[in-house]
Amino acid sequence: MSPCHSNHNLPPSVELHIEELVLHGFAPGDRHPIQEAMRTELERLFTERGSPQVFSHGDERSHLDAGEFRLAADPRSETIGRQIAQSLFSSLTVNPE
Repeated sequence: MSPCHSNHNLPPSVELHIEELVLHGFAPGDRHPIQEAMRTELERLFTERGSPQVFSHGDERSHLDAGEFRLAADPRSETIGRQIAQSLFSSLTVNPE
């Protein structure tokens, strides 16, 4: 007899769709590397820290402002993408409204 597999032990999943990412002051060629770094960092944050409370009720957002932030001393696309993801995640955690 095989053990019964249940979905009760699976962590909740979140589907995040970013239709438009507005970046001012960056070269057009930086768009895809920034986007990929942001996706990777968001995935890491959701995996390590879990879903912010805002997602527990199935909320949908049409707009999310990550605010402004200072660029790190390392202005590479990967670093910028990570900073954007961290700012987005923080805005969901600290101020979900």
